[in-house]
Parts: sequence; structure tokens; C-alpha cells
Amino acid sequence: MSKQTTLLDPIPLRAQFPALQREVNGRTAVYMDGPGGTQSPQSVIDAMGAYLAYGSSNLGGPFDTSRHAVAVNAAARAAMADFLNASPDEIAFGQNMTSMTFSVSRAIARTWRAGDEIVLTRIDHDANISPWLLAAEDRGVTVRWLDINPADCTLELDKLPELLNEHTRLLAITYASNAVGTINDVAHAVKMAQAVGAWTYVDAVHYAPHGLLDVKALDCDFLVCSVYKFFGPHTGVLYGKREHLENLTAYKVRPAPASGPGKWETGTQSFESLAGVTAAIEYLAEIGGPEGTRRERLVRAMERTQAYEVALSLHFLQGATAVPGLKIYGITDVERLDERAPTFALSLEGFTPQAVATYLGEQGIFVWAGHYYAIAIMERLGLLEKGGLVRIGFAHYTTIQEVDSVLEALKQFSESANSLKS
Repeated sequence: MSKQTTLLDPIPLRAQFPALQREVNGRTAVYMDGPGGTQSPQSVIDAMGAYLAYGSSNLGGPFDTSRHAVAVNAAARAAMADFLNASPDEIAFGQNMTSMTFSVSRAIARTWRAGDEIVLTRIDHDANISPWLLAAEDRGVTVRWLDINPADCTLELDKLPELLNEHTRLLAITYASNAVGTINDVAHAVKMAQAVGAWTYVDAVHYAPHGLLDVKALDCDFLVCSVYKFFGPHTGVLYGKREHLENLTAYKVRPAPASGPGKWETGTQSFESLAGVTAAIEYLAEIGGPEGTRRERLVRAMERTQAYEVALSLHFLQGATAVPGLKIYGITDVERLDERAPTFALSLEGFTPQAVATYLGEQGIFVWAGHYYAIAIMERLGLLEKGGLVRIGFAHYTTIQEVDSVLEALKQFSESANSLKS
């Protein structure tokens, strides 16, 4: 690891986020809910407001505000292309990843025939499961499941070849689990799917704020993410290989573009959000320093982010051993931290996940409890009907002191509650 990748300092970054200055009961709020959505820096907020202040319009008008909307739209497409290492004409925008996946699944399913097969995984968010289940049901297609190893919540990728054959049309797989943090070897999975002629649809929503994305290196057919998970507004992003976007039939109204990424953008886009998309990418690029192209700066930014977040994860795992009754699901081996995102699903013996999250919330520490739409893995772990798990997630604006605060709060809750029972 180069010296350059160890230099991320969260303090000056935090100063750019108004939400991080919030207080709850006299304490500075601790945002551990990043897996459900990150906060936005002032530059993103300003960019969205500036678009609305300029004067908003739809695309295609022979006047200034419409031309401005065209420019904002093009800038956002170019920014996301740099973020994913794609071409701007391979980037489409939508309301969110879920709605875009439903739309694309419907288009892809038109090419399926009875007897075809698809492969889904037990570790995916339901947004990369239900759309395909429904499409398979509509088309009479067989669904095969790639299981996990419950011991460390990793995909059993060695068993994927057993599920793939000449009838397989699609592998839908997540880059990183939004529940337990596992980072999957997507590049290897893509190669195995390609060997039998299957397309790959990658959910990168949870991975995007934590590691570098490169669709050219992956060679996946489609990849989706959501900008509100990496410090921007609520906008979904679809990458698709150019030939797929051109050849597939999109479900759209008739005046919409017949080709290009606009073909996949139903209705009027939120142009103020697209202004925020560009600002979010620029914010991330700044973390990579001033030298080089935007893509080169983004590469450095994600290297720094990943190195810093591994340090946070290590600190959390080491401190978690002192919390009575705490169980962490997923990878806990500190030698394997490059295989997980800084997202931890846990339980506290004797307490429901909701009780733990509620207590932490009263301390100004924001975490989630439940299944967080990771239905399949919660079912596989036998936890769905038991209320799921508590989820704690770090971002690059998380500090070591905040990690300590959540560990201390968990310890105090466990010890004080247990003392009352005795």
C-alpha cells in the first residue's frame, strides 16, 4: 500500500457536511446509517439549488434554460462515466436503482424463452432479486440460486459452475452485501458467466462508496448504483454495454429517444439532482488531489477511502470483543478485511435488533435494524422472522472516535440492561 493511500483525513472533509454538525440531546450526531444513504457535502446542496435558481426547463427547447438543462444532463453523464470508467453514452439515469432494474429486467426478459435459466444469489439486496423472479415467472424461465456459507456470509462461488450451462441467460450478483458487508469476487463470477454466454447484471449500490468501480475491467454487461449512497442526491444510475442499450427494446413513451441512453430514461429527469450528481463526483475527485484527469483523481480517492475504511473496520472488530453478548455476522478475520466493506450486521444477546437501534438512537447514534431489504440472506440465516439484525456502517467521514462511541454505547447498554435483569 503506497504512502499516498494512507493520507485520508476525515476532519476537513466533515467540515463540508452540514448534516454532520447536527446535535441530538446535546451530543453531536453519529451517522452510522451510511448503508441506507450517506449525507451530502455543501457543494452538492449548492449545485442542486443553483440549478433551480437558474431557471428549470425540460430538454429540447430553443431557449436558454432548456439549453442549460441539456448541459447539466450531459455533465452528469460524463461525470458518472468517469466514476465507472465507461463512455457517457453507456450511462442512463432514473429514479433509483430499483426502478431502473425493474425496467431493464422487463426489457431483457423479452429475449428469454421457456427452458432458459437465470442465476440469482442469496446475498443480494431484493432489488436485484425480485425484478428477476417476476420476469422469470412471466417468461417461464427457471431460477437457480447461488448459496452462501453461513459461517462467514460469503458466496459459494466455487459452486457457481454447477449452476451455469448453455441455457443460462443471466447472472444477477451484488458487488458487496448491503447487509453483512461481504465483497464478492465479481470479476471471477463475470468470467464464469461469460464462458457459457450468459449476461451479467451487477448491483454496485453498496460497493460504490467504498471501492473503485471499473466496468471495462469487469467486462460486465450491466451495472447499477445509486448516487445517494456516495454523497449525492437520490438518483439511480445504469451502465449498460452500448450494444445492449441499442439492441434491447425499452419500455418507454413514443416520443422518447429511439437510441442512446435517453432511450432508457422514462419521463422527465430530475435535472437538479443531475447537477448534484456532477457535484458529488467532483467532491470525490477532490479527495484524490489536484493532479491528473478526473478519472485518475477518482482512482486515488477510492484507494485512500478504502485504506482508511479498512483501518476503521479493524478498530471496530478489535473493540467489539469487549462488548458482552455481541455477535458479528460475516467476515471477522482481520486478515481478510479487503474482502468486506465497513458494514457490520450484529446481534446483542438478550435484546431485539429494534431495541438496540432505539437505544443507540437515543444516544444520537444512527443505525438500522431489521432486514434492510436483504430478504434472502436473512431467510438463509434464519433471522428474518426474528427481526433481522442491527446494521452499523462507516463512511470516509466516520472518525475513530465515533467508532469508539458506538462500541462504548453497545457495551453500556448490554451491561446496564443485564445488571437490571440479575
